[in-house]
Amino acid sequence: MPVIAHLSDLHVSDLHLSDLHLDGGARSVERVRAVMAFLEDLPYDLDAVLVTGDLADHGRPEEYEVLRELLVSRHPVLVLPGNHDERAALRRVLLGEDAADGPVNRVHRGAGFVLALCDSSVPGRPEGLLADETLAWLDGVVERTPAGVPVLVAFHHPPVVLHTPAVDPIRQFGAERLAELAGRRPQIAAFLCGHAHTPAATRFAGRPLLVAPGVVSTLRLPWERPGPDAHPDLPPALAFHVLDGDGRLTTHYRVVPL
Repeated sequence: MPVIAHLSDLHVSDLHLSDLHLDGGARSVERVRAVMAFLEDLPYDLDAVLVTGDLADHGRPEEYEVLRELLVSRHPVLVLPGNHDERAALRRVLLGEDAADGPVNRVHRGAGFVLALCDSSVPGRPEGLLADETLAWLDGVVERTPAGVPVLVAFHHPPVVLHTPAVDPIRQFGAERLAELAGRRPQIAAFLCGHAHTPAATRFAGRPLLVAPGVVSTLRLPWERPGPDAHPDLPPALAFHVLDGDGRLTTHYRVVPL
């Protein structure tokens, strides 16, 4: 969901990160710092930097305090919760709001696009679900968006099976409700998510579903050589989403050297 500024035929470009899992250790800090240095070194301004959840590993206030310092950028940084996050602490420390337990839903209206950040987390549970109030909120966001302006919908949990045994049982459930909404709202151009710790691209409700890689680790796929669930030593990665003037969305994945 990060967007690179308007370059010749490019309309919107955004940078998409996920699964930082800041845990109080030096390793996660080093990885986030490397990613932020990479995007700060870009020669053009991004329309947005989207971070699709699992910002902290334990949801502790002190983890968000470190993140608040690490995520400082010249680009607009937009965050939403994952299943490892704690809503009240995220709101108070990162967003500067009163602590509250309801879904953390936010909208970013840019030049020629809208980014709807939906909270798919379920407190105390690893799997995801968009609450009825979140779906009603999203419907209202699209309703208030002028005709012809594309809406990108972001959340943490993928709403489909990705053929990854470690993630599929804790994906987003109740996704038929989101698909029904998308069927009524043709302005929704794509869905963006994280949670899977692997770059992936598929479709949901007839739209692209684009999954960001993990910053903290990369999932081991079932057809790779046997081993731990994750490749802890592979470098962090990110996605660039480019929305052109014809409404065509292109995604580029990039590895960030440590």
